[in-house]
Amino acid sequence: MNHNGDGIFPAVCPLDCPDTCGLLVHKENGKIVKIEGNPQHPITRGAICNKVRYMAQRVHHPERLMNPLRRVGPKGEGKFEVISWEEAIREITGKFKELSAEFGPESILPYSFYGNMGVLSVEGMDRRFFHALGSSLLDRTICNSAGTAGWKATMGFNGGASPEDTVKADVIIVWGGNIVSTNMHQVILAEQARKRGAKVVVIDVHRNRTAEWADWFLPLYPGTDAALALGMMHILFRDGRTDDAFLEQYTIGSDALRQQAASYTPERVSAITGISADDIEKLAKLYGEAGTSYIHIGNGLQHHDNGGMNVRSIACLPALTGQWLKTGGGASKSNSGYASMNSRALERPELRANPRARHINMNRIGEALEMTEQPVKSLFVYCSNPLVVAPDAERVRAGFEREDLFTVVHDLFMTDTARYADIVLPATSTFENTDLYSSYWHHYIQLQEPILRAPGQCKSNVEVFSLLGQAMGFDEEAFSQTEEEMIREALDYPRNPYLNGVTLERLQEERHVKLDMTPKETFLDNLPTPSGKIELYSKSLELAGLPPLPEYSPLKEGYDGVRRPEPADAYPLMFISPPNHNFLNSTFSNVQKHQELEKGPMLQIHPEDAAARGISDGDEVTVFNGRGIVKIRARVTDKMLPGTVISQGLWWEGKDRPQRSNVLTPDRLSDMGNGATFFSSTVEVKR
Repeated sequence: MNHNGDGIFPAVCPLDCPDTCGLLVHKENGKIVKIEGNPQHPITRGAICNKVRYMAQRVHHPERLMNPLRRVGPKGEGKFEVISWEEAIREITGKFKELSAEFGPESILPYSFYGNMGVLSVEGMDRRFFHALGSSLLDRTICNSAGTAGWKATMGFNGGASPEDTVKADVIIVWGGNIVSTNMHQVILAEQARKRGAKVVVIDVHRNRTAEWADWFLPLYPGTDAALALGMMHILFRDGRTDDAFLEQYTIGSDALRQQAASYTPERVSAITGISADDIEKLAKLYGEAGTSYIHIGNGLQHHDNGGMNVRSIACLPALTGQWLKTGGGASKSNSGYASMNSRALERPELRANPRARHINMNRIGEALEMTEQPVKSLFVYCSNPLVVAPDAERVRAGFEREDLFTVVHDLFMTDTARYADIVLPATSTFENTDLYSSYWHHYIQLQEPILRAPGQCKSNVEVFSLLGQAMGFDEEAFSQTEEEMIREALDYPRNPYLNGVTLERLQEERHVKLDMTPKETFLDNLPTPSGKIELYSKSLELAGLPPLPEYSPLKEGYDGVRRPEPADAYPLMFISPPNHNFLNSTFSNVQKHQELEKGPMLQIHPEDAAARGISDGDEVTVFNGRGIVKIRARVTDKMLPGTVISQGLWWEGKDRPQRSNVLTPDRLSDMGNGATFFSSTVEVKR
């Protein structure tokens, strides 16, 4: 694409969001003046959220980094001097060679996530570089790994109902997801179903925007989702609302699950969840009597000690009533499996001389930086802001303060993390790159080509890791490929029949190309579980030492309706920190427009809990536990059950004001998938 002229250009939203919207970017005098939705995109159809609508303010932000920088002051003070790219590459590669010789290459650790969802940005040249270097391997489990493990234990792969089909559902349950803020086009589809008579039910710990939009909202105590799912199963089995023919043909373990669910009576589940027994009966009846029912499983409920089992338990429900045979029925947690690409060609694992290199979980980065045996001596951070997004953030900060830790950060801004770097590299935005995008919700692959010239000395991830690989003397072919060559290799993947017909040439001409969804018509006959069926009883979980059947386990840190805080409990409130409406994790928290829309961080606290602490609406409060402290304004509201406090959004550190909510969250790992447990956290609040 010619990025020299002005005009209106097709583009893709790069954010870590299921919608992956098609965009039209208006450009005048070399700058973006307007971003709107592309009405030709078959799913997003021209509708976009405020995050991307105002993205030009981020792309053309006056504080955007323009040159490589070298630290000249103490870590954290943000004092740097401008250097050239030649100096930066020479210093980084020199240090990597030095550390590899003295401590071994596994003393170096990449730290990244999906700040940009482009395949080449986060799963391409970067992975090649760290494979060739022989660095430690990062387990990128901060977001969805617990839920993915729970879903796969039941269904075998990351795939569920197609979004377009959900307009035919009679009942839609949004379970643990604020989709008005995080998946707006599913809301649009649900509205179409609603016009046909469908009922929308939201199950959540918070009466958020989605709960207020729903026909019926059921609040529950955090982390009790598996108990509610089992209570529904109890009633479905008890009242004969199961599809026994489906269970016989497509599942294993239905008799064992029936016995397991027998003890989860409505009364017992009510005591655990805080939902009345009558409402549990009503919910199960609504679900069981619906002709077609769809469950949309959100992200939040997996961020608990029992997060994998929460998702696994819910994933069993559609099989009980045979919903997978109905158009618009079933469930979805993620549809990323349909768009799986040739990761070996992209990442080149054969470049690694030490295939058994150690793994470090990104949720435990604070702990990893404290290790004295085989210490981490260098970090390369890109597409992430760990001082804001990682749990137990004060422990993380302490690790980044180490003077013997050589840290490189590649970013668009001087983030909280970049302030602790030794070398800071200026990154391009998505509109300055060539990249390939899939969605973990809809079934369209999209191509982004440059619309803007990279400002200043900014470089993409592909450019940076190509330069580093070449300077290290690594495999010439692997580190000299163009973006177009990498895209062709990624799409050349016969093992995934859903990619049939998706080519670079078609993407260049059509901008978005739908996956070949023909194989989905018979997916129940070819599930990649050990048994080939939906596994209500999972032998693989049993062999891993986990419960083979859905069950409810109380949180390691937290309370439910049975286990309530006692006077001896120092931290009697459950602390939940879900996304807000106008940020995406920490992205946009430094953009004035988005800050104005959010009006600042606040703590939502129930009137009963506020009164017990002498707190009034608008008071400044201190939120604390053994891990950290946050100072924030209180908002007294009944949008959650008593005993739960909520702070939405990840804010960068304020001037002389601690406001990073992840100083309060634990770095324990979830029951499945070694995922994050952000929401299994307890605190106290004082005025």
